[in-house]
Amino acid sequence: METRPQSPRPPGTPRWVALFHRPASDTWRVGAEAPDREPVLYALGEMAQTLRARGEDVTVDLWGPHDGTWQRYDIAAPTAHQAPRPSAPAPASTPVPGPGPAPAESTPLAERLHSRRHQALMAGLSKAGLYDLTAEDVAAVQTVVDRLDEATVRTLTRWLAGAGQGR
Repeated sequence: METRPQSPRPPGTPRWVALFHRPASDTWRVGAEAPDREPVLYALGEMAQTLRARGEDVTVDLWGPHDGTWQRYDIAAPTAHQAPRPSAPAPASTPVPGPGPAPAESTPLAERLHSRRHQALMAGLSKAGLYDLTAEDVAAVQTVVDRLDEATVRTLTRWLAGAGQGR
């Protein structure tokens, strides 16, 4: 059974800090720090996604203030210690659920709109507290972005942001 390495407590005044473990050197590195939790969680999710895309294992600890002292906080532990698998494109005969544009040729405008839908959905997931996406999550995001129009993605993003407010 593999044991998870224990991160050291960050030095200095308690603030929000995300520490990433580097297995090659068996060291912990500060990935993000800020006085507020949300920017650190956002950065943590982006960095975890990048490391997974490179095929690296992701081990992260989140430290923050609690009654003037340091405290380690539980975050959604990385569940996929593997490189993301590329998602297979849907067969041409598969019906596209929900509203959405028909597949079109790739133009700069189409690529920009696709990127905007992806950014909006990722922002909504972050506001809902979903930062550490697995390979399956990334594939699901890509499917939603590919199949839904911008207005529907923005509505979904608004719902996710609202769900995150209740945390």
